[in-house]
Amino acid sequence: MHIVDVRATTVTVPLEAPLRHSNGAHWGRFVRTVVEVEADNGLIGLGEMGGGGQSAEEAVRGLREYLVGHDPARTEALRFMLANPTASLYNNRTQLLAAIEFACLDLQGQHLGVPVHELLGGKVRDRVPFASYLFFRYPAADGTGEVRTPEQLVEQARELKARRGFTVHKLKGGVFPPEYELECYRALAEAFPGDRLRHDPNGALSVEDGIRFARAIEDLDNDYLEDPTYGMNGLRRVRERTTIPIATNTVVVNFEQLAANVRDPAVDVVLLDTTFWGGIRPCIRAAGVCETFQLGVAVHSSGELGIQLATMLHLGAVVPNLSFAADAHYHHLTGDVVTGGPLAYRDGAIDVPAAPGLGVTLDRDKLAEYAELYRELGSYPYDRDPGRPGWYPLLPNGSWADPAAAGPVDLAS
Repeated sequence: MHIVDVRATTVTVPLEAPLRHSNGAHWGRFVRTVVEVEADNGLIGLGEMGGGGQSAEEAVRGLREYLVGHDPARTEALRFMLANPTASLYNNRTQLLAAIEFACLDLQGQHLGVPVHELLGGKVRDRVPFASYLFFRYPAADGTGEVRTPEQLVEQARELKARRGFTVHKLKGGVFPPEYELECYRALAEAFPGDRLRHDPNGALSVEDGIRFARAIEDLDNDYLEDPTYGMNGLRRVRERTTIPIATNTVVVNFEQLAANVRDPAVDVVLLDTTFWGGIRPCIRAAGVCETFQLGVAVHSSGELGIQLATMLHLGAVVPNLSFAADAHYHHLTGDVVTGGPLAYRDGAIDVPAAPGLGVTLDRDKLAEYAELYRELGSYPYDRDPGRPGWYPLLPNGSWADPAAAGPVDLAS
């Protein structure tokens, strides 16, 4: 089996409502690029990456001369063909490598008639648990879906718990002043006794504010405090002054950083992202290092459609030391590009796909529909807040959003 072609299609899939975060917002939709790798036996492997538009599609097309004729089973060779650690300093291909790796693993599984987790050592669990992943949200165009107050946040969590069965709740913060987000977080704890909690201000807090926040929630049932401040030394200072485990998805995203954290610990839990780390296989290797040094492991979400979600499920299936519920933006979407629509949650978990390859196939009609929607709406500036024109975040941040301001409704453009 050899690769004969590679294609990319950028899509926009609507969200229930715009999601706010420390750096800006998802403006009511996700922009993702679907990658297809075709083999000479007619099989097509699927990949996915963040962002999109002409630049992403051109970047994928630019890999064609590297990939045509390559055996997709040689996934270790892909690492150096596409993202040699010195050469890639000049072309930053980690996300591209991940999307191609997904597709090559999908091809191998289809060709052999086995799910991807069988290629990765075999599953140790049939289902992967997920956290609710709560966001402060602007209202949707019809005025619904706003999450700004503690009451609205609790109601969002209550609705998700009723529909999806979540018993772990993660709040994406770094939007409002720390004392206000502390009020919101404690409201969650009060509303859901017995459930687990985690807070993620995306590195927006100063070290001192991070320490104060950590100490103010030490009495709660916390899984961990994720990226309270930015930088390994800052996280180490927070960690030294709290009993809560510290987690990251920002400063341990490659093996050099992982080695530095083992040598001089700054975080207790590493959130592994199949895109940020360059594929499923590097995440499994990193999980093995974490197992050796008794670091916690969780699966991170960088904003997925069903293809990348499948990679997260296969990763979660084979990692024995996955000791925390995974993250996913997935339940905020109103649709998907995979056949059968969005994958189903049951009791707060999603079944690991059992079909050959990644276990998902493209719904060509939906792909075309969402590609057309992308052409109509275009991209949006992820690192800007539509409700605060001219604002941009500093690290640490000190210019917080006003909890009393409802913000814009029409974010179509």
